[in-house]
Amino acid sequence: MGLFDQLAGQVLGGGQNGNMVQLVMALINNTEGGLPGLISRLQAGGLAEQVSSWLGGGSNESVGAGEITNALGDGMIGQLANQFGMSHGDVAGGLAQALPGLIDKLSPQGEVSNDNALLEQGLSMLGGMFGR
Repeated sequence: MGLFDQLAGQVLGGGQNGNMVQLVMALINNTEGGLPGLISRLQAGGLAEQVSSWLGGGSNESVGAGEITNALGDGMIGQLANQFGMSHGDVAGGLAQALPGLIDKLSPQGEVSNDNALLEQGLSMLGGMFGR
């Protein structure tokens, strides 16, 4: 089973819907600096240790919905919840499930680039899983 199969299984198994890919893309697009900006925001929001594990070669530390909410802020979570017709808890929980693995795979050799083609490819692969 590939990473994107696993991510899709985690998200779908958690009661989330096919909006998760669009949700993650909206989060990245709404964060100044794109994916690197999102990573910086998570680190500054108290998740530096977890984010380091996602970027490193070891196992990815998990993160909870409350930690995601604290790091991104209620405003961002609320904006995404309104935009996608989801509850705050579903948005934060879905992001908590998806971001560790997604950031891990989008950061080869522990480096995050502004390569939108790589990001789009990764999200496209994830999106294909939701179409099943």
